[in-house]
Amino acid sequence: MFILNGRPLSPDSAFTHNGIQYPANWIRLSSPEQKISIGISEVSDEIPYDQRYFWGYNENGDLIPKQLEDETVIPEEGESYTQTGLKTLHILQTKQTANTLLAPTDWYIVRKFERDIDIPVGIVSYRAAVIAISEQREALIEAVETVEELKGLYESSVIGIGTESATLSPVMPEWPSL
Repeated sequence: MFILNGRPLSPDSAFTHNGIQYPANWIRLSSPEQKISIGISEVSDEIPYDQRYFWGYNENGDLIPKQLEDETVIPEEGESYTQTGLKTLHILQTKQTANTLLAPTDWYIVRKFERDIDIPVGIVSYRAAVIAISEQREALIEAVETVEELKGLYESSVIGIGTESATLSPVMPEWPSL
């Protein structure tokens, strides 16, 4: 990444410095000495990290995990409150997804209750599968002990080296389709 006066520069964008307009390809075509002469420095890009699970890197270069469990905070002034952890957030998302998947078939339940018309077997099976998968997913989330384990539930991973490597599927069971 290129920096000029504390601001990042894109290698393919025109910029103005000290009243001089530089064309979009100037950074790519200029020598390191030319860049330095007008004050452009090059710094290495930050190593990307998954912001869903980590805050960034500490001074040792280790990832800083987000809070996994709920924690009660008692401030010096004011009322205590609960900081929601990743497990709770993922369980709530699982419940919301299950409810979204069930919603299109809810009318069958109402129809059964109001008019005693049987629910088709396929709908009963689908709804049971959604509920079962939701319970499985919630149990898997509850069982994790680290942020890395939680992340591993959702993402595939590669083990081994070169031709001996294999891709492992995510642990989280797939939602059924209607």
